[in-house]
Amino acid sequence: MVGCAAGEAAEPVVPAAHLLVPLIAGVAAAGTGLVTAQVPRRINRSSQAVLGVLMGSYLSPLALHQAAGAMLPLVAVTAATIVLSLGVAAGLSRVIRMDGATATLGMLPGGSAAVVSCAEDLNADSRTVALMQYMRVASVAMTAPILVQWLVTSGAPVPHPLAAAPAPWHLVTGADQDTGLVLLAVVALGGAWLGRRIRLPSPALFGPMLATAALSFSLPVHSMAPTGILRGAMFTIVGLDVGLRFNRSTVARLGRLLPLIMACTLAVCAACAALAWLLSGLIHIPLSDAYLATTPGGINAVLAIAVTTHANVSLISSAQSLRLLAMVVLAPLLIRLITALRPQRMRDDQQVE
Repeated sequence: MVGCAAGEAAEPVVPAAHLLVPLIAGVAAAGTGLVTAQVPRRINRSSQAVLGVLMGSYLSPLALHQAAGAMLPLVAVTAATIVLSLGVAAGLSRVIRMDGATATLGMLPGGSAAVVSCAEDLNADSRTVALMQYMRVASVAMTAPILVQWLVTSGAPVPHPLAAAPAPWHLVTGADQDTGLVLLAVVALGGAWLGRRIRLPSPALFGPMLATAALSFSLPVHSMAPTGILRGAMFTIVGLDVGLRFNRSTVARLGRLLPLIMACTLAVCAACAALAWLLSGLIHIPLSDAYLATTPGGINAVLAIAVTTHANVSLISSAQSLRLLAMVVLAPLLIRLITALRPQRMRDDQQVE
């Protein structure tokens, strides 16, 4: 509860506050030796299941329908972003001898909370992944509002209707809280169970996420998406779980990696801005909309900026959701491929030597 309250208080000034504030608190507690315990496994898995429902709810059939005309360029830009990020991750892995799984998950441009949450299940260092992911989210969240305002044309923008904000006491986004909470529990538990049955990696996360995405075409899944205190508590658990894994030696090692990680993050952001310029020309939309659609930041921060600047929220939501789902679904496959190729590359390098 203290972590949720601290995250809520820091929300206006800190990007992804409900994640970052507990993470920093966990680092401080573990680094000083005040806390040696980890978040209980059952609580951690429950938060992953709720997070999976939230990630899956971002895929809106209505938004996809409205962006159907631009879908091919959006898919192409998404694929280019994935290839770009994998290239940067491969270079980072070779330069500083970082394992491929950690480098790849750290550079994936989307779904930061989901990626960090499943890092341990994919045999990656969740601490390094968290540093890389949240550095990217923070960089984008702090610079995007300034850049978008600069990119917006001089004419007065056409306002888009804004969705009504949920009541502060709501736990899910729908008006019927009881029904929404029941649906959330059923999909979270059922998706996690199904994920284990079909042997998904990180089944507590990916099972509910894929189940929610599939149900979005037949049920109003947005009515059961966690919000308010529930979403804050979920992010708090994810952040605290990662933060408590740090110790003094880990902090010292990551401090030495910070300049190179920041350079890689800025390179990915700059390349995505170039893709935005290309997308703007291909589908004839304002460069500010294209930038928000392609920027590799947290989807919540990007959508908030889109709403406040009266951008094309449907297009931006579709592009960000497409990349988010692609990132989270492809992550396990990419890690398995990299893990399989790594021993062969090591043997080849030894033969050359």
